Amino acid sequence: MSVLVAVTAVLMGLAPGDRPHVLVVVGAAGTPEYGAAFQKWADRWGAAAQKGGSEFMCIGREPEAKESDRDKLQALLARLPRAGAAPLWVVLIGHGTDDGREARFNLRGPDVTARELADWLGPVKRPVAVVNCTSASGSFVTHLSGPDRVVVTATRSGSESNYARFGEHIANAIGDPTADLDKDGQVSLLEAFLTASDRVREFYRSEGRLATEHALLDDNGDKLGSAADWFQGVRAVKRAKDGAPVDGTRAHQWHLIPSVRERALPAEVRKRRDELELALAGLRDQKGRIGEDEYYARVEKLMVELARLYATASPVPVPKP
Repeated sequence: MSVLVAVTAVLMGLAPGDRPHVLVVVGAAGTPEYGAAFQKWADRWGAAAQKGGSEFMCIGREPEAKESDRDKLQALLARLPRAGAAPLWVVLIGHGTDDGREARFNLRGPDVTARELADWLGPVKRPVAVVNCTSASGSFVTHLSGPDRVVVTATRSGSESNYARFGEHIANAIGDPTADLDKDGQVSLLEAFLTASDRVREFYRSEGRLATEHALLDDNGDKLGSAADWFQGVRAVKRAKDGAPVDGTRAHQWHLIPSVRERALPAEVRKRRDELELALAGLRDQKGRIGEDEYYARVEKLMVELARLYATASPVPVPKP
């Protein structure tokens, strides 16, 4: 374990060995130009992971060996800790395909399907984020969505099969202070998703081209996902027709590079803070379906507990309601 990782684990109240892991998988490039781009994206994820004190691993950049990249990925996921409070980030960089039956991430050698990756992650009970930066990646949401998981895909469906630029922009945004939309000193996975989506839209607009990719984020386990245009700032302002819970709150609690204030919070305070924020988000979804007096009484109860929680964790300031 590096000194930086060890210090970060201590500061964030994590047990030895219970530390964030960032696993980047670089797929088959196809051309030297794509290969060079994918290497840059992987480097940016690696730099952000190191700065944040996470353990960084990468598959697909070393010379090809007898063991395929698919087998390496399966074996590594089996070896990593399956339980604990520290998150596991899995970032897929490259190309993808979807024939209507199976969505695949293209690797050197045998590909990996969305179903297979879902099976390999099935035993993992720690928080998991999967960021699939490939074309035709939308179906990964359906297979990987679940409790305490964040799934990001570069496209909304398997039919968006052209080269996806989203991967470049989220790799840039995850460590970019200008992507800190709520100005709390850190970039959440939600903020990186929103920033990258905005930069993708701007690319197609400035080029006068029809957008061929529309990224999705799912963090409520409903297997649907939400697009960036559902959000105003960091809060979802649209609702699904079937009344499904909105996405975004859990992803906004994920920070690859935590701020000094975030690292100073004791682990038990951070855990309870996250639970209260999720409860508030769920309560907001019920507004209009419960009485006004009851709604505000429940909001007040949660906000009072949040304020007391931050007060006990001084000198971290109490957030504004």
